[in-house]
Amino acid sequence: MFSLVIPVYKNEGAIPELLACLEDLNRDMDGELEAVFVVDGSPDRSLDVLTRLLPAAGFASQLILLSRNFGSFPAIVAGLKHGSGAHFAVMAADLQDPPELILRFREKLLEGDADVVIGRRMERGDPLGTRISSAIFWGLYRALVQRELPRGGVDVFACSRPVRDQLLRLRELNSTLVGLVFWVGFRRAEIPYARRERRHGASSWSVAKRTRYLLDSIFAFSDLPVRLLSLVGMVGMVLAVALGVVVLTSKLVGGIAVPGYAATILTVVFFGGLNALGLGLIGEYLWRTFENTKSRPMFIVTQRWRFPNDE
Repeated sequence: MFSLVIPVYKNEGAIPELLACLEDLNRDMDGELEAVFVVDGSPDRSLDVLTRLLPAAGFASQLILLSRNFGSFPAIVAGLKHGSGAHFAVMAADLQDPPELILRFREKLLEGDADVVIGRRMERGDPLGTRISSAIFWGLYRALVQRELPRGGVDVFACSRPVRDQLLRLRELNSTLVGLVFWVGFRRAEIPYARRERRHGASSWSVAKRTRYLLDSIFAFSDLPVRLLSLVGMVGMVLAVALGVVVLTSKLVGGIAVPGYAATILTVVFFGGLNALGLGLIGEYLWRTFENTKSRPMFIVTQRWRFPNDE
């Protein structure tokens, strides 16, 4: 059995075509496909459409309903947890990532030379503005977080059951699944593909969500903020000592009759800003530590269906 996890959020229009593609995929897999749909508090009729169409679908499936919108990361983790396959893959419901890519993932995993298979985007069928913003985002991600990430970013991947088990053991809040997939290691392989043009709905991947994703990745997988703060602090100390030497020398030779107003204000503003920056970074780390100590579940499942129902 090969479990394909599909988070669902505002994908009502794409579901009929998605199910047709999955039926073709199941035939190519000799009936070994299990689709695990996770409805992540979607405000549209995605749940109604799935409950109506899945009982007649030509493949095994699970339908999981979360109590509210927890985000794509918790939704995917919920699907990985409940999947029953020997291998797992994750795919978006908008069909921008070609379903036939899942077949190539499966073939690569069955060869036994890789435990994780990453989809490497070589082309994007998105508008120019989306391509530019995506390139900037993933460029910053590679520069600040994980340089081994492909240049085009990662949206779709597959893994073996042992890798899935390791991912489920990492119960981190405010983290990112892509970061964890690269952090756990294992033998990785990449398969190039072209991302399709969106045909259904609009992307919910807003600038705010990208910023949050990038910040979560930086604080979860990099010590860059702390190192930058230390560097700025050291530079500030050097500048302060240099300024102090200049002021003291000028005072001794009689070059300063009255203490300089500008120098005082600049010094206060510089170190005031440095202190505010330091408190903000420390606050980010403390807040994430506090969130993880609460031991709240990453997601809450309210209902779960299995099709066909063998009970």
